[in-house]
Amino acid sequence: MSAHLGTADTGQAAARPSLAAVSELLKPITWFAPMWAYGCGVISGGRHASGHWPAIILGVALAGPLVCGTSQAANDWYDRHVDAINEPNRPIPSGRIPGAWGFYIALVWTALSLGVAAWLGPICLAAAAIGLALAWAYSAPPLRLKTNGWWGNAACGACYETLPWITGAAVMSGGHLDARIAIAAALYGIGAHGIMTLNDFKSVEGDTEMGIRSLPVMLGVKRAAVFACGVMAIPQGVMMVLLSAWGHALSAALVAGVLFAQLLLMAKFLLKPRELAPWYNGTGTTLYVAGMMVVAFALRP
Repeated sequence: MSAHLGTADTGQAAARPSLAAVSELLKPITWFAPMWAYGCGVISGGRHASGHWPAIILGVALAGPLVCGTSQAANDWYDRHVDAINEPNRPIPSGRIPGAWGFYIALVWTALSLGVAAWLGPICLAAAAIGLALAWAYSAPPLRLKTNGWWGNAACGACYETLPWITGAAVMSGGHLDARIAIAAALYGIGAHGIMTLNDFKSVEGDTEMGIRSLPVMLGVKRAAVFACGVMAIPQGVMMVLLSAWGHALSAALVAGVLFAQLLLMAKFLLKPRELAPWYNGTGTTLYVAGMMVVAFALRP
């Protein structure tokens, strides 16, 4: 541990970060995806919310501010050298999170996440433990899954979509998980692999220099963009077919509609992937998660 801590801004080790800097480190904007997925799980789980609000509210907080916040803090700590090249204004490389505070915040948030998960019950504790293990494995050596775009993005898809959805559904259904819900959660987790790839286009130079093999680095920007679009679209197409087979024709049509709209946006995105990745994240990804909620309501008992 000392080897890692020694590379921090040791000259500022005694300083304390501001609350604003800590909030920026935890990246509230990233909490939406797992919170939304947990909400999809709650809805698809089928039980009425009355009498279950504590579990719902704490579960949403666990998925977003706690587990996702932990992953962001750990990622920024272990990425501080790359961020010094790509995004030097981030809290750690800029010195606004001084010394080893970034590492300590990630540890405290891990413990807090496990404590809340334990209070919610064994299902949430197991899911949180898996999610936290993947979060640390994503950023920290020796695994550092993010250095390979195939494994790292798969871990993120599981943490951001699949696990929260299954957890919310299991909690609301008393632990009796419908296999159709698990399939839907897995499909949308696979699709999130492509969403994570969108975030890698902004840091190709720094990733190349630091030996991080993101998909844009390994495949090239154009091929990675095509792959990202495909891996987002195909699971939605499969979901559309499954909904139809399960007797949810209207929901299947709605999923087809949001997928068609995404395909139109993808055509524009592929013209200039690096420049338009943030734009597609704000448009196509919104449609993607809207389809998740359509599926959640369709699968509600």
